[in-house]
Amino acid sequence: MIPLSILDLSVVTSGTPPAAALRNSIDLARHADGLGYVRYWLAEHHNLASVASPAPEIMIGQIAAVTQHIRVGSGGVMLPNHAPLMVAERFKMLEALFPGRIDLGLGRAPGTDGATAYALRNRLAGREGDDFLERLSELVLWETRQFPEGHPYNNVVAMPNDVPLPPLWLLGSSDYSSDLAAQVGMGFAFAHHFASHDAADAMVHYRARFKSSGWRQVPHAILAVAVICAETDAEAERLAASADLNRLRRDRGEYAPLPSVEEALAYPYSDAEKVKIARNRSRLFVGSPATVMAKLQPLISDCQADELMVITAMYDHEARKRSYDLLADVFQLQTAAA
Repeated sequence: MIPLSILDLSVVTSGTPPAAALRNSIDLARHADGLGYVRYWLAEHHNLASVASPAPEIMIGQIAAVTQHIRVGSGGVMLPNHAPLMVAERFKMLEALFPGRIDLGLGRAPGTDGATAYALRNRLAGREGDDFLERLSELVLWETRQFPEGHPYNNVVAMPNDVPLPPLWLLGSSDYSSDLAAQVGMGFAFAHHFASHDAADAMVHYRARFKSSGWRQVPHAILAVAVICAETDAEAERLAASADLNRLRRDRGEYAPLPSVEEALAYPYSDAEKVKIARNRSRLFVGSPATVMAKLQPLISDCQADELMVITAMYDHEARKRSYDLLADVFQLQTAAA
């Protein structure tokens, strides 16, 4: 069976304020640590009423401190929002405190709207436009120390300097990041849960063009998917009503907290909205363990995925934990760990 991991957005619901959502993330991570999940990644989003955590490095430290086995990382740090030296320092600190358990996933999107992105970046020096490659190169140089002779950064050290940067992963929803990850020899994670690009195309492309490097000798491709699992198909469909209404609102530019199941079931959907919900279900796997497994297996095979990373956004925290329980059982995580 393929290894399973978790991507957590620290989802805010209409009944769970942001502070409680953060505590729920810590609780879920403890739970996943005992189930045999491989990784627990935290996202970076800003100015979103439905996402509580804009600072994954803080959550990583909190979660790593209360777990024992699971790797904890960023899914991801939006590199254009940060000075590469700051990213290097923070993740070296995490690696020093939790050796061998930290991942550094990097994204090139802002993780927010234009005004918020400007507020995050307007004091950072840099050229206009997409400077992700420049920032990635600089981040790597803080580790390799291969700045050109005479470069002023040769006199600057990213502390603590007795530990390496954690493994680097590039995140993406298109073929751009898959091609870049292959060229530089890093891990790659594809965001199927919101991508319009074909997942199999991006992931097979990454594997075919991968070049070994000091970061990684062989390719490793993670497929990130949205799943809502329950004991029965009917219960899973009921729970998924929250996600359906939330996605419909997001498509209209409404980024409210995740609605309750009752609110979603009572919503007067138009025929056009029902069509949109059905279309959006191509990015959301809903059902009992057997149903979800049957839906996922062809995608996993087509993508040649090395690992499945599951994001489950549900109104009820205990139901979300139960969803991960059921997936752990059907994917035989405890058996694999043993």
